[in-house]
Parts: sequence; C-alpha cells; structure tokens
Amino acid sequence: MLFGRKKKNPIKIADKGVREWRYATCGYCSTGCSIEVGLNADNEPVASRGVADADVNRGKLCIKGMFEHELFRKTAGRGNKPLIRDNRWDEFRETSWNEALEKTTDEIKRIQQDYGRDAFSIVSTGQIMTEEFYTLGKLARGVVGTNNYDGNTTLCMSSAVSGYKRSFGSDGPPGCYDDFEHTDCLLAFGSNLPEQHPIIYWRLQEVREKRKFPVIVVDPRVTMFAQNADIHLPISPGTDLVLLNALAHVILEEGLQDSAYIEAHTDGYEGFAKLVEQYDPVSAARICGIDEDTIRNVARVYGNAGAAMSIWTMGINQSTHGSDGVVAINNLNLITGNIGKPGGTSLSITGQCNAMGTREWSSCSGLPGYRALENDQDRKDIAEFWGIEEEFFPQKRGMFMTDILPAIEAGQIKGLWLVATNPMTSMANTQRIRKTLEKLEFLVVQDAYGDVETNEYSHVFLPAAVWAEKEGCFTNTERRVNLIRNVCEPHGDSKTDLWIFNEVASHFERGRKINFPETAEGVFEELRDLSRGRMLDYSGMTYDRIEANRGIQWPCNEDNAPEGSQRLYSDGKFQHTNGKAQLIALPFFDNNECPDEEYPFWLNSGRVVEHFHTRTRTGKVGNGNKFSPTPYMEMNPDAAADLGIEHSSYARLTSRRGDAVVMVQCTQRVPRDMVFIPFHYHECVNRLSLGLLDPHSRQPAYKQCAVSIEAIADQNAAAVRNLAARAF
Repeated sequence: MLFGRKKKNPIKIADKGVREWRYATCGYCSTGCSIEVGLNADNEPVASRGVADADVNRGKLCIKGMFEHELFRKTAGRGNKPLIRDNRWDEFRETSWNEALEKTTDEIKRIQQDYGRDAFSIVSTGQIMTEEFYTLGKLARGVVGTNNYDGNTTLCMSSAVSGYKRSFGSDGPPGCYDDFEHTDCLLAFGSNLPEQHPIIYWRLQEVREKRKFPVIVVDPRVTMFAQNADIHLPISPGTDLVLLNALAHVILEEGLQDSAYIEAHTDGYEGFAKLVEQYDPVSAARICGIDEDTIRNVARVYGNAGAAMSIWTMGINQSTHGSDGVVAINNLNLITGNIGKPGGTSLSITGQCNAMGTREWSSCSGLPGYRALENDQDRKDIAEFWGIEEEFFPQKRGMFMTDILPAIEAGQIKGLWLVATNPMTSMANTQRIRKTLEKLEFLVVQDAYGDVETNEYSHVFLPAAVWAEKEGCFTNTERRVNLIRNVCEPHGDSKTDLWIFNEVASHFERGRKINFPETAEGVFEELRDLSRGRMLDYSGMTYDRIEANRGIQWPCNEDNAPEGSQRLYSDGKFQHTNGKAQLIALPFFDNNECPDEEYPFWLNSGRVVEHFHTRTRTGKVGNGNKFSPTPYMEMNPDAAADLGIEHSSYARLTSRRGDAVVMVQCTQRVPRDMVFIPFHYHECVNRLSLGLLDPHSRQPAYKQCAVSIEAIADQNAAAVRNLAARAF
C-alpha cells in the first residue's frame, strides 16, 4: 500500500508549446532579473522563465516575473490608436499618428510662444528603455528647450540621488549584490526585501545559510524582513536621522571608527563629530523610540564588523528627512571605512526597473551621463555633440516633478506631457492633483494603457509599446546594464517610445537639424561615445556583449570588458573636486505631521509582493489579483477593539486631506498607534497622504501622516460599496 506523497500524482509542468525563447530583462522592480519569454508556433508569448546562468537571479523569478508574458496577452485597457479631443470633457475620437503629433507639437509651440519656453513641462518615468530616456532628454533639452523637465523617479529615488551627490560628489550606488557574500553585518533601513525585491532577498538568504552574520532591520512595522532579522528596531516614523546620528555618536565615543580612512578620504570630520556629540543614546531614545542599550549594541556590532553594509529603500527616501537620512547612512559607512570594499557599502535598493537609466541618461536633473547644467564644460561638450548652440541650455536645472504640479496651480505652467507616469494615482493629496490637472491648457498622456486615471484629463493620448514589444537596455540597482530583445510587435497601432520621441522631434525645425538615431542600438552607440572615460563608462559594452554576459556593470571600458566593475570608490577617490567624500553634520528638525487627539494614528504604506506600483499592469494579471485583490489595512487588534472594529470588517480612515474605506486586517505587525495600507491601491493611500517635501531632493514624505479611524456600523456589502464610492 502506498502512503503520503507516493499516492499523489507527480508534479507536471504544462507544455505551453514554446518553440523559441527570447532574452530580456524583467520590467518590474530594479533587481534586474534576466528573463526569457517563450513564443509558440504563432509567435505568441506563452511563458516566462528565469535565465539560469545570469548572476543576478540565477534562474529564479518572483511571482510578477513568472507571469510577465501575460502582459502581451492581457490587452484590457491597452492603448490601440492615438486619441484626440479639443476639450477634456468631450469624448475622445480615434485619429492618425500624424494628426495626434501635429496637435501635440502645435500646442507646445503655441504655449511656448505665448508664455515662454518653460511654460510647457515634461514629466517622464522609470519604466522606458535607457536609449529612450536619452532620446527624450535630447528632445527636451535640445529641441523643446524647456527647463521644467523631470521624471517620476523624484517620487521614489530622488533622496538617494541627492544623498549620494552630497556625500560622494555623484549619483551611482557604490556597491553590488556580491557584497552579501562578503559582509559581516547588514543594516537595513525601511526596506522589506521579501516583498519589495524578493530575488535580492533570496540572494541574501542563500548567503546566510552558508555563514551567519547579523542582520539588523530598522522599520516601524514588523515586516517579513524584520521577522527574519537578528535584531529589529521598531523606530518611530520619520526619526531615522536621530538613530543614525546616535549610532555615529557611539562609534566615535568608543573609538570604533576607521581613523586612517577618515583622514585619507573624507572632509568635514570636525563639524560632523561635534554635531553627533549632541545625539547621545539617552537623548536619542526619547525621540526615535529605540532604547539606549539597543542603540549602543547595534553601534558596536556595526563598528566592530570587519566589513559592514547598509541598504535602504522607500522607508528612508520618502521622508522630509530623506536626503539627510541617506547622507547619514553614508556618514556611518565612511567613518567605519565601509565604502568600496567587498562587503562594505552604502547601497540604495532602487524601485523601478530602469530608474537608474533615467538617473544616468535622461537629462532630467542635468545633461546625459551624470553631467550638470551648472558646469560650463558639460554644457559645451553636449552642445558640440548634439550640434546645437551652448546658449540654448539653461545654466541650472529647473523644477522637480513635485514642484511642477504646484506651478500649474500658480499658472506658471500651461502645458504638460506625461510619459508613462500617472500622477492621479501616484501623487499625494489626490483631490488637489485633480484640480491641478483641470487647470492645464493642454495635456498629452503617453502610456501603454489608455485607462490610466490621468488620461481622463488629457487632450491627446499617444499609445506606447510596453516592455519587450521594443528593444533596449535597463540599468539595475547594482549598476548592471542588461538587455531587452524585442519579443513581439507593439499592440495594435501603438508605437515604441523611441519612435514617438523621434517623430515629435521631426515636427520641430530644431529637431530636424539634430541627429536622432532610428534604432535603439544606434542610440546606444551615442551613449558609449558620451560615456567614454567618465565614471559612468559604457564604452566597453555592446548589445552582444551585454546579452552574452547576462548584463555588465559600469564603469566598463575596453580594459575591463566584458565584466565591468562591481564597485565604485575602491581607490578611495570620490567625485568631489578635491577627490574626498564629505562627512556632513545633520541636525534633526521634526517637521512631520504627527498623530494628535483628532488624528491619533500614523498612516504607513508600502509594497506587497503580488503587485507593482499603481497596478496599471499587475492589476490586469490574474495571479496578482488572486492573491491580493482588494485594498486592506493592517491594524493592531487592541486598537481595533478599542474602536469596536472587527477583523475583516470595513472601516473609514480620515485625514486632513480626505477619507477612504478599507477592509481591516487585525495583526500585531503594526504598533497600536499605526496602520499600514499597501500603496498600490491609489483609491486609499493618496487620498489621505500629505506628501510634505524633502528640502534637498523634493521627494514627498508618503510615510508620515496622521489619520483617524472609525467603525462602519452597517457592514452590508451594498452599503459599504456605496460608502466607498462616495469616498473614492
């Protein structure tokens, strides 16, 4: 007789009829997994699999990557034809590409002629190819000439960029995933790797199975990462800077710093040391909520480690002290000599699949290849390369995305072009954003999906290709440039973003004078030339080398091709003019919106593994919705009991901006004075959030705002639906 497993049918993988596998890089988060999409005999995408010999993911994919091929088959909401209307309250009508582009460019010219060049603004994304980012930057800076041009990466990575620049003199994460193999201590801030970046977490866990080293997680919530950490620090929201200054205080007080490294490779030590003297663990504990002994213990563990690394994601970045928090992490690594060596790094875990590409080549914050508008030589070099007059460039960067939208309110900006970004769902204070978009004289939305909420306010819709319906490169968290081969043709009459940008350029006299390569590989050759000899060096890369090597980390030149470079600053030379990193004194000013008697709960938000950002794509994939189908709120059961709220019932949240109705999940993962809502459900979080801005990065503080909560007496499904409809 057979018992147990032997009685069951063996596991079988369905034969999906794959006849060919095409190489690509996953289009969701920044991990940068190498992926292959399987095509059947009719050239239809029917399967996805990880690439076994790719160092990043080693054959593995998360749930989003495993079903990524479904994006090509689930066409609900996809843009099929260009759409146009004269008044945003009229019905759209289908039109030709030529009419849609003529309307768009005519409106850009009209607005700039009537109000000035900067009255028309462009806001981009972290989702398109690097070659497309570069082409859009050439169009925005060299043809349209607006200085109010930015990307939605301001909402997720701007604080990391700002912090790296302030500390090291340039953007660019200095470490890599291989540092997990060598570190003796990992300190993670506001990062829930198992759900945000599952494959990076798998890499970490694989190493921890071979050798034990302490993992310390700083997070107000008991996340999956915190549950598996050696030490969890449930910090008070928005006070990471206080904790970091206190850790530095203990390290200096107890002589755990690397004095030789500080002397040789940093400036500003005296001012920094004087500032952190004020942040003794006793005083810091009263603010950040971590007791004195724990602060001292963590500082000793980190300071005594042979190699120590810090990682972070949105828990640091999305704060009014985001840039300072990043600088404080860099400070901690600099004073312990943990920059540029195996296992020692300050590594931001990037959000979007190609947020690094926009940082490197889009010209949003300056000029391509980490060049600055404020630098005379940089302006001259790019003007000569593009064949335009140097005087056409502004001498400093314009507004960030988070300043562009208020400028519409103030009447400074009259026209807006949105590329693969959806501020009606991604920006804080949704009611305000709705009124803002209504004030525009002209709005053009370029997106793969016509059902994005912002398109309700547009005059022209340009349907774009998605992910592997085109070809080009992404750069991941560890500066690895990887390739997407074209898997299938764009849906319907949609076009690649590269084609759209080139066509828009051709409608301008200036655009016809500048070379715009027609192919992604042709654009890549320009990137190689522009990067040669710089820190951001692509010159040793080609498409074939990238695919063969399963991605290449920059800087990569002919001397170190095709492997590239794992780490930056291994020679101790930084990008500031004196070659040294800056230790920066960072006083803490509490300007958060904090709970009070009227609004007694913190509202926290974050990602769940099944979904990506605002669910424009994953909301259409069956398995993502099956496992996480509806908005919900994690609430402490004791707090819920006090308010008469039951598990799985609906409750109303109210902030100073608006209200929302969500299902309640009672759990001890959140403290009594806090609730957590996944940010993917825009109808909840951003109706409530405040989004105060960091003064350096202009990134919104999505993580800190105050709400009140009340039970809903009538839990009848119809009553709750009606209540939710009024709220949303």
